[in-house]
Amino acid sequence: MQEINVTTPRPTREGLGVGSSILEGRPALRAEVEKVAEVAGFLWQKGWAERNGGNITVNVTELVDDDIRQMPAIGPVTPIGLTLPHLKGCYFYCKGTNMRMRDLARRPMENGSIIRILDDCASYEMIADNPVRPTSELPSHLAVHDYLLAKGSPYRASLHTHPIELVALTHSQKWMEKDVATRMLWSMIPETKAFCPRGLGMVPYMLPGSNELAEATIRTIDDDYDVVMWEKHGVFAVDVDVMAAFDQIDVLNKSALIYIQSRAMGHEPEGMSDEQMAEMTRAFNLPK
Repeated sequence: MQEINVTTPRPTREGLGVGSSILEGRPALRAEVEKVAEVAGFLWQKGWAERNGGNITVNVTELVDDDIRQMPAIGPVTPIGLTLPHLKGCYFYCKGTNMRMRDLARRPMENGSIIRILDDCASYEMIADNPVRPTSELPSHLAVHDYLLAKGSPYRASLHTHPIELVALTHSQKWMEKDVATRMLWSMIPETKAFCPRGLGMVPYMLPGSNELAEATIRTIDDDYDVVMWEKHGVFAVDVDVMAAFDQIDVLNKSALIYIQSRAMGHEPEGMSDEQMAEMTRAFNLPK
């Protein structure tokens, strides 16, 4: 008897009980996406997200259930441009290309999408809610996430934004020297050393979105920094979630603002002494 091949169709979104949004019935995933939306609003309000500036990518794999794993794609398979072996089967929420943070803050699933990394570790497909193509900087962000997973890091979020006062510092080569800016920023207010204890890593100017910039960023994170300054461009931060990454940038930028305001008042701020900062390191068991 001739064998008959029967192809079983992939389940539909409705068949999986997904409804109109992947967030429905998934409070943990909804909370994570709402956190992204809240941070996007903060970035816009601070003036750090002009037009479509900045990007957010969050690894949501741990919040994915079996129904999501069976969900069909809503867009074509797309090459990443890199092979990232530690991302096989991972899921990410990504800000969409050319999308604005101010819009994402109000409608995160219309200005971003959830993607699935395929088994070849070199391509992805969009699965929800709309076919919003991820940021052009996706390869850079995913390369960092691949590195974080490889080293067993608990960090699941990456945030790129354009904090005005921190970017202003990089227009002077004085602050691009290793840890010169870190020491100054720590000294402006005790909270900066307490809440950003690894300081600010510095990367010289490179073409935005390039693999070279991604590689330099990974090397700097590997040198024990959570927040990386891109010369004359912006900041890239990683942390356990997007709010924690935002908090680090926010605290560092507050210190930069204190320094600049002090200079505008006509004096060079003396800052906390090395002895005072060493005392904080000991008292709070800080890494640096």
